Amino acid sequence: MKTIDREELRAKIDRGDDFLLLEVLGEASYNRGHLPGAVRYEGREQVEGLVRDKSAEIVAYCSSFT
Repeated sequence: MKTIDREELRAKIDRGDDFLLLEVLGEASYNRGHLPGAVRYEGREQVEGLVRDKSAEIVAYCSSFT
């Protein structure tokens, strides 16, 4: 597992890199706003259903609007 910072994530989004972006906070936070293309994390089974390629890149993030 590798940690990336905001700038790296922004660059990945801006370049249109192919990766799954997971928002790991709850539904209320997700509904208030999330990064473009982010999917709200609902559990491991969800991720396994979204990612067929086991080598696919997954970026998980959490943010707070407080």
